[in-house]
Amino acid sequence: MKVKCLVIDDEPLAQEVLVQYIGDCPSLELLQVCSDAIEAGECLRNFPVDLLFLDINMPRLSGIRFVKTLTQPVLVIFTTAYPEFAAEGFESNAVDYLVKPFSFERFMNAVNKAIEWKKFRNNKGNTANEQSGQDREFILFRADKRIYKIDFGDILYFESTGDYIKVNTRDKKLVVHETFKNLIMQLPGDQFVRVHRSFVISLAWIRMIEGNQVDVAGNRIPIGLVYKDGLLEKLNLKNHNS
Repeated sequence: MKVKCLVIDDEPLAQEVLVQYIGDCPSLELLQVCSDAIEAGECLRNFPVDLLFLDINMPRLSGIRFVKTLTQPVLVIFTTAYPEFAAEGFESNAVDYLVKPFSFERFMNAVNKAIEWKKFRNNKGNTANEQSGQDREFILFRADKRIYKIDFGDILYFESTGDYIKVNTRDKKLVVHETFKNLIMQLPGDQFVRVHRSFVISLAWIRMIEGNQVDVAGNRIPIGLVYKDGLLEKLNLKNHNS
């Protein structure tokens, strides 16, 4: 299956180069060339797109700001003549960053990363749908331009911060671009429980419950009122005084 892509750049020469490179890559299917982010937004509302080749320095709305407006996950390869934007580009969870002018070899290197990440996303989604986290012992996360395999037993708790989740384990902390809804679908229900709109904790690492807080491996986590009964049920304490 081809990767459906969109070119978003206000420079005609840059558009021509990308169109030619995409045409020479059998794995890619070009859906449309857009001159600004507003036009691209319209296209994304009408067609499913896997990958954006997105210029950063554009009129009206920059590429980085445009990515922040997207509500559906899409892979992004930034293209720009300004290498000083690289750090900010990667903070937007981009697959890669191409500095103009770039060779076809460098272009293909970025495309291969995108293809691998698309396969990873698909496999991750299929695994979650088929197993719902019940038969696996680990979960995969993408952070810091790496893919991490984390054993469920090593996870202490998750904390939601806007469009990101902080993954707190015994030996590391990761920040990943993910939603709580998608995360919870991948977790084994007998090992984790949501205790607050911003927190999911591991049952194995609970030390004690005191009032509206739970101690998870020395970390005090708030318990939301609507989640407390669910926590007590998981611990078989529903009929006991808390």
